[in-house]
Amino acid sequence: MVANALWGWLQQWKRNNWQRRGKPIWAAPLWQDIAAQLEKLIVKVRHVDAHIPKSRATEDHQNNQQVDQAAKIEVAQVDLDWQRKGELFIARWAHDTSGHQGRDATYRWARDRGVDLSMDAISQVIHQCETCAAIKQAKRVKPLWYGGRWLKYKYGEAWQIDYITLPQSRQGKRYVLTMVEATTGWLEAYPVPHATARNTILGLEKQVLWRHGTPERIESDNGTHFWNNLIDTWPKEHGIEWVYHIPYHAPASRKIERYNGLLKTTLRAMGGGTLKHWDTHLAKAT
Repeated sequence: MVANALWGWLQQWKRNNWQRRGKPIWAAPLWQDIAAQLEKLIVKVRHVDAHIPKSRATEDHQNNQQVDQAAKIEVAQVDLDWQRKGELFIARWAHDTSGHQGRDATYRWARDRGVDLSMDAISQVIHQCETCAAIKQAKRVKPLWYGGRWLKYKYGEAWQIDYITLPQSRQGKRYVLTMVEATTGWLEAYPVPHATARNTILGLEKQVLWRHGTPERIESDNGTHFWNNLIDTWPKEHGIEWVYHIPYHAPASRKIERYNGLLKTTLRAMGGGTLKHWDTHLAKAT
């Protein structure tokens, strides 16, 4: 069929709009592609009987047998390559959509949705994932709370706080008060609609005082949400020393800045590359 098509049928099919007796020919798009390629190439077609005894086989028959064998190997290899690429594509989708979880969690997530993936494919995708690499690198950096002025504090006695801005959620919240415990790096987060002194105090009371006890020291920048009469009064009532960072002095605030960046990276990863629904991932991200 292939020889006959290349020898004479292609032109006839083309003239008849790739139809035969009023019906589309089999695999018409494939033949159209072959016809387009033939216009650019010089192709010689020769018919060779395929099934003959070896004793009667000529050089042409032997060449034909070698071509058949090569075609089988090439097609099989192409099929395997595309099958592997397809599985990796689906594994990458599952890993991204599920929030950049680990191998087992990604496998379960895909399985629960009727997608059968191999552990090897998931492992390869995770190994090549730039977002996961960024998160691991951030966590691998030596903690900044080792040594220095934090040595004299016990767990829960010293905190650094700040605000980050995110896209407005469906609940109208677009700021997150971030609070980092100085001796361990434990992160607390409190989403609010506005970065105000009142919301700062509410966040500290709910996320720090109620969970970790009253601290001795809180550090922040001197933004208006941290620097006003309300903030001046509240720490004194609780016996807390409130210390403001020196403006533009990176070493003083680098702990909280680092965690702000890590939190945003994690939220973006869990959101499939976007911060659009950050509020649904905040609890898990911290």
